[in-house]
Amino acid sequence: RGGVRKLVQLDSCSAMLHRDDDSTTASSSTDDTTTICETYKLVTEEEGPFPFPDGTFDLVISSMAFHWINDLPRLLTEIKRVLKPDGCLLFALPGGNTLPELRSSLVLAELERTGGVSTHLGPYVDLSNVGSLLTGTGFKLPTIDVDDVQIGYPNMMVLMEHLGRMGEGNACLNRKERVGLGTFVGAACLYDELYSVKEHDGDGDDDEEDDDGIVASAQIIYGIAWKEHEAQPKPLE
Repeated sequence: RGGVRKLVQLDSCSAMLHRDDDSTTASSSTDDTTTICETYKLVTEEEGPFPFPDGTFDLVISSMAFHWINDLPRLLTEIKRVLKPDGCLLFALPGGNTLPELRSSLVLAELERTGGVSTHLGPYVDLSNVGSLLTGTGFKLPTIDVDDVQIGYPNMMVLMEHLGRMGEGNACLNRKERVGLGTFVGAACLYDELYSVKEHDGDGDDDEEDDDGIVASAQIIYGIAWKEHEAQPKPLE
């Protein structure tokens, strides 16, 4: 019978890796008919070599984690090494057009108050670079898709609190240790003025309470690629 027989979960953070252990155990004990594949959880550094021999896995999946990697080509090369021939890489990551409203609002506010700009959001991979990253590390038959999502928030402060609770804060080493309150307040005002739900919908009716709030955009890039195998389709010569 098909399906996943063995699952290896890897993360450098033990707390994140074992976050759902209690809920998984509880659901398994209450439902004896549930069949769960063998799961192994391994705390290891994503940046370094994986502790697996060549050709170990049929499939490697990454969900919204590649943007935390400093050396993405090195990671992709390591993933290719541990994949079996014709093994598959399946991933999703935030693209370069993620949170442009927040980025521009913070830049404008900081320029106005300090005369300069600093990094406030982590770097994201541009859609145009994803295909070259895959082919440059030896993957075959890459396919890329993209989804643009827009989410409404009451204001910029709620958006930033949401990002912090998601663990999606600014991890850049060259970031400022502290940003002034005036910059944040100014950015929030600019955000509300430039990227309100009313401006986005093109509706100038101020009487509709449902139009209150701001819009935050996220670009999700989906990709799939395979390790080389002699049975794969090849271009005509």
